[in-house]
Amino acid sequence: MAIFSYYPWLFPLLATVFGLLVGSFLNVVIYRLPIMMEREWRKECSESFPEANLTVDQSRFNLSVPRSACPNCHTPIRALDNIPVLSWLMLGGKCHQCKTKISARYPLIELLTAGMCGLVALEFGFSYFAIALLFFTFVLIAATFIDLDTMLLPDQLTLPLMWAGICLALVGISPVSLQDSVIGAIAGYLCLWSVYWGFKLLTGKEGMGYGDFKLLAALGAWLGWQYLPMIILLSSLVGLVFGIIQLRMQKKGIDMAFPFGPYLAIAGWVATMWGSEILHHYYRFLLGA
Repeated sequence: MAIFSYYPWLFPLLATVFGLLVGSFLNVVIYRLPIMMEREWRKECSESFPEANLTVDQSRFNLSVPRSACPNCHTPIRALDNIPVLSWLMLGGKCHQCKTKISARYPLIELLTAGMCGLVALEFGFSYFAIALLFFTFVLIAATFIDLDTMLLPDQLTLPLMWAGICLALVGISPVSLQDSVIGAIAGYLCLWSVYWGFKLLTGKEGMGYGDFKLLAALGAWLGWQYLPMIILLSSLVGLVFGIIQLRMQKKGIDMAFPFGPYLAIAGWVATMWGSEILHHYYRFLLGA
């Protein structure tokens, strides 16, 4: 649009504000989607195995119903209390009714989403692909925190993300060719699938979940197969460092499981933003060496 050519600061500003608003919604997704999944699983198990007499909650529960409420006093959250970041600050990080503390993670996720959207807009400028990358960022943030909380990567996030990457390549919005996108999705899935089965055959243990395969497939669909080695390397390095720190802080052994999805998401987003520059400096380093 011509207006963004005359005012180059406008798109980053709008993207940041949009990210702040969506960040508030992502807090809802991060909390509710795992509960919705668990309810669906219980319902399916109850129908398949009626002899188990599983209790199934029949009340309506989705991303919009019931209204958000304080988990302590169950007072519905007012519209005034739903303003991203500002409401948390005005309330002093407490429920307006019972004064129970509200986790600082809520405004931090809102700020994180806004900041990442602003960076996307600054790096890519206004384009249809940049708008698509905003939604790419939203899905990665939601998947990251859900995996951190529950060690689950929902198919409701990873599979649409993968197909969206392929469709963007198909219609020419993505700078990645359709061939590279499809190969990236296939190779991304098979890379971790092979590692999973190799590890399981050697140790008899499961080293990662299928959600990790699907997330890497989605990243391959968006970035192309050429970036998969970078994503795997970056995620492995970051995961190793932060995974050990996390386990030590929780006083758990290094044989305990920890989520790998967040590190894939971080590496994928970094590769999306600055992957070409990283590869350029890497090759210059090799040639200089």
